[in-house]
Amino acid sequence: MIRLEDVHKSFGGRPAVRAVGFSAGDGTVTGLLGPNGAGKTTTLRILGGLLRPDRGEVHIGGHDVARDPRAARRSLGLLPDARGLHPRLTPREHLRFAASLYGLSPAAADQRIEALSVQLGMAGIIDRRCRGFSQGERVKVALARALVHDPMHVVLDEPTNGLDVGATRAIRAMVRTLKEQGRCVVLSSHVMQEVKSLCSQLVILAEGEVKAAGTVDEVLAQAGTDDLEDAFVTLAGMDA
Repeated sequence: MIRLEDVHKSFGGRPAVRAVGFSAGDGTVTGLLGPNGAGKTTTLRILGGLLRPDRGEVHIGGHDVARDPRAARRSLGLLPDARGLHPRLTPREHLRFAASLYGLSPAAADQRIEALSVQLGMAGIIDRRCRGFSQGERVKVALARALVHDPMHVVLDEPTNGLDVGATRAIRAMVRTLKEQGRCVVLSSHVMQEVKSLCSQLVILAEGEVKAAGTVDEVLAQAGTDDLEDAFVTLAGMDA
């Protein structure tokens, strides 16, 4: 489980997130929604340990991120908005390096790399240098890197943004697999169709605050509509 309590973060005295709190359970995909500037990426970076909150608590698998960051990070796979691939390394080299950081043996790393290569359709690129990769290929490598240590908790920041149909289907299939395996997934997306098909729970952010949270049906009921896009627009205050 991932849990945030009363999380605050400001930059230059300007609040980015205020009193953000929600829980994401195991075996669920929790959709984090919000307009641009709502605080989604800041929240996800705090979850990933890339930013320290000014106030509040973040727990990943029972580990307090502030008090025991190493234990929290060992159980977390993070796909950030910046994919961060070195152009001269191959996907296999990226994954072996990431696996070594998590203490995997070379044999265990190679086994995981093979499995992820098959799941994400990376066989044709696994030993090519990343320079010149398409956006979809880059995302597949970054996602495989986030999953190479077999984490129980996975945080994905707009994983299908800018991808073609084939790459999008592969990423969505992986998210469904993670859910079926009982993992805890937090997913940020602007694509309502994707959210509706993948997410069990929703958290809607606007102006750095949680405006609504619950199952898809609960969020629709709160907005008084049966259309998810309409519910999002209403609860995020975008129709004002």
